Amino acid sequence: MSYPADNGGPGAERSLGQLVASATAEMSALVHDEIALAKAELRQDVKRGAMGGAAISVAGVFALFSLPVLSFAAAYGIHNLGLGLAWSFLIVGGAYLVLAGLMALLAVTKFKKVKPPERSIASAKRTAAVLGNAKPHPRDAAGRPIRPALAVKDDGEVVARSSA
Repeated sequence: MSYPADNGGPGAERSLGQLVASATAEMSALVHDEIALAKAELRQDVKRGAMGGAAISVAGVFALFSLPVLSFAAAYGIHNLGLGLAWSFLIVGGAYLVLAGLMALLAVTKFKKVKPPERSIASAKRTAAVLGNAKPHPRDAAGRPIRPALAVKDDGEVVARSSA
């Protein structure tokens, strides 16, 4: 049973233009959805990368700005406990380098959590595989689509014949 084209039923016959428009709209929606998925995954990884960048920046700030000021205060504090002044400065300098190393280690662990957008890549590969298997419609030498042979039934209805 066939439905009229304006009914929109499951077997509604549509013109070639309508089919092309529908396919184009669906393909466009698919591409937009894949781009949105990639953006969402990348946004998450950018946040992780930003956290790692912030941690390494904090390590740099500690190493550059607080080292001279606090080094003098700590070194003179250790010197007041009875240790030589040179040894006091070396102990303080080593402690700050250990702190900077710990912050760099934290940054590396944050950077290692950044991954490629796996779901987007897999979805794009599936789409490419489906599109790669699509066969173009046969065309004649002039580039026009080849129409299947038509036959007329007993009641006057025209039907397409399959060549296979």
